[in-house]
Order: sequence, then C-alpha cells, then structure tokens
Amino acid sequence: MRAILLGGGLALLISLLGTRVAIAQFTKLGYGQEIREDGPLTHHSKRGTPTMGGVVIILATVIGYLVAKLMTGQQPSASAWLLLFLFVGTGVVGFLDDVIKIFKQRNLGLRSKAKMIGQTIVALVFGALALWHHFADDEGYTPASDRLSFLRDWGWTLPTVVVLAVIWFFVTGFSNAVNLTDGLDGLATGACALVFGAYTIVGIWQFNQACHTTVNNKCYEVRDPLDLAVVAAAIAGACIGFLWWNASPAQIFMGDTGSLALGAALAGIAVLSRTELLVVILGGLFVMVTLSVILQVSWFKATRRFTGTGRRIFRIAPIHHHFEMLGWEQVTVVIRFWIVTGLFVAVGVGIFYAEWVAAN
Repeated sequence: MRAILLGGGLALLISLLGTRVAIAQFTKLGYGQEIREDGPLTHHSKRGTPTMGGVVIILATVIGYLVAKLMTGQQPSASAWLLLFLFVGTGVVGFLDDVIKIFKQRNLGLRSKAKMIGQTIVALVFGALALWHHFADDEGYTPASDRLSFLRDWGWTLPTVVVLAVIWFFVTGFSNAVNLTDGLDGLATGACALVFGAYTIVGIWQFNQACHTTVNNKCYEVRDPLDLAVVAAAIAGACIGFLWWNASPAQIFMGDTGSLALGAALAGIAVLSRTELLVVILGGLFVMVTLSVILQVSWFKATRRFTGTGRRIFRIAPIHHHFEMLGWEQVTVVIRFWIVTGLFVAVGVGIFYAEWVAAN
C-alpha cells in the first residue's frame, strides 16, 4: 500500500514541477500546437500553445513507479513492466506524430495508416508477451488471460490469435478514443485521472481478494493486482499534476504523445486485470466520444449516397465540439463531461463491488 501512495504522490509532484519546465523549454523551442481549421473559432487563439506535454506524463509515471518500488524494496512485476512497455511504446508513436506536426506546421502528423501500424506493432508485442507462459507466476497465471473478461474471466478458452485480435482491438480502440477526446483544455486529462483512480481501487480490491491469499469461488485470478494499482495510481497522479497547467486556459497540451499512451494504458490495465468489458463502462466517456464520430461519419456517407447531399447528426464531431457550437463555454463542457465520467466510474466500480457482494 505504501508503494501506491508513493507512486501516485511522486508522479504528481514530478508532473506538477516538470510540466512547468516543459512549458518554458517547448515555448523557447517553438514546439507549438496547430489547430484544425474546421473547429470552433475560439480554438484559433490556442495556436502556438506548447504541445507534447505527454512526455512529462510518461516520465512522471515511470519515474514515480520505479522510485516507489525502490523505496519499498519491492521488485517490479511482469505485469507492471508490460503495462509500462505499452504506455511508453504508444507514447513513442504519438511523439513521432507530434514531431511531424511541429516541424511541418500542420494539424496532421503521421498518416493514419502509419500511426495504426505503429500502434498495432506495440499492441501485438504487448499481447504476445502478456500471454507468454514464461511470465506465469507460481500459481500458473500469465499477465493476460486467454479468455474474455468482464469482472473476471468467463466463457471458453480462445485461440491465441483471437486473444491477440481482442487485445489489439482494445489497445488501438481506446488509444484513439482518448486521442479524440483530447480536444478541450483539461478534458482528457481530468477524465483519465478519474478512470485510473478507479483502477487503483480495483487493483487494491483484487489484491485483497486474490486467489493466492483467499480461497473461495469468487477470488480474483489476476497475476499482479497490487502492482497494477501502483502503476494506475502513478498515471492518475501524473495526470493530476499535468492538469494544473492543462486546465483552461491551457498553458500546454499533452499532444498525441500523451493521449495515445493514456488510452493504450487504459486498455492494457483492463486486459491485465481481467476487466476488459468493464473498461467500456469506466471509460464510458471515451466510448461516447468515439461513437459520436462513427455516427457522424456513417450518417454523412449514407445520406450522401442515397440523397446526394451529406447530412450531419451533430454540428461537428467529436461531440464535445458540438456543444461548443451550441454556445456552451469550453469550461462548462469540460466540467460537465468530467461529471459524466464520474458517473460512469461510479457505475463501473459499483458493478464491480456489487458482483463480489452478491457472490459472498
């Protein structure tokens, strides 16, 4: 438990102080954000705001976690190393995307195909290693499972290729979902802090009811639940520290470096904690934002095909920009979407706890 407090606290402090340094350095180097031309006009004033702040979030998380383990005299677990690999790996893909945007002075960085290839490579390597029996613990639990999971494993054992496809879908899906959500000052950062905070609670509970310490029909077959909670707390702390500078009016953006990494880490912790479908509820805001884009594009293409004129469901997608177009202040949209995230988190954690209570 000390490692959780140390990891979260150190990551918060490093992020809070490190982001201030990053703002000064990125401003000096001219690493400014480009703005999409078809977005709300109020966003044009943000052009030139330092970006790539996700570098600070990633460094704060990794350093906070490793120092916490060192101070408590504990060895990092296989699950934590894999989650950090996924976190940093997708962050590198986002970093390349941000660098291209900066040096080519455009709002589009890596081509979508190149970005997907990078995410796919990282996701499949993560999945393959997480399923590798070399990383099984004394009870035989590998970091990832070969079955689907909601609150715990259920159903039939799946072929490895199917499991890898599921892991790829969740990693790339949530990575891009957080990226889509990162369109307003502090929106994605605050939402991620809430969701990773929830996963800290889930990890602690799974550790207290783990099968290697508590033998009953509803114990949790998770390899390293407490260490996953340490990483989750470190990510949540890093997001909170970054939010101090990222809240409206933002002095720095996380860029794709941060959003792709955070989304992938969210999917990764869901896979490693055997809560793959629960993350759809806990991260419901990210799902909602992604669905708004899918619906907008699908409806536009369908109506253009059959009527000759493309029509839109929302004034603009993702959905948070739609509310801006309706006249809502940016801060109002962000706070209300944080509230929505809080409700999703409350429902998800409530379902997680209620299932355990009903079974005992």
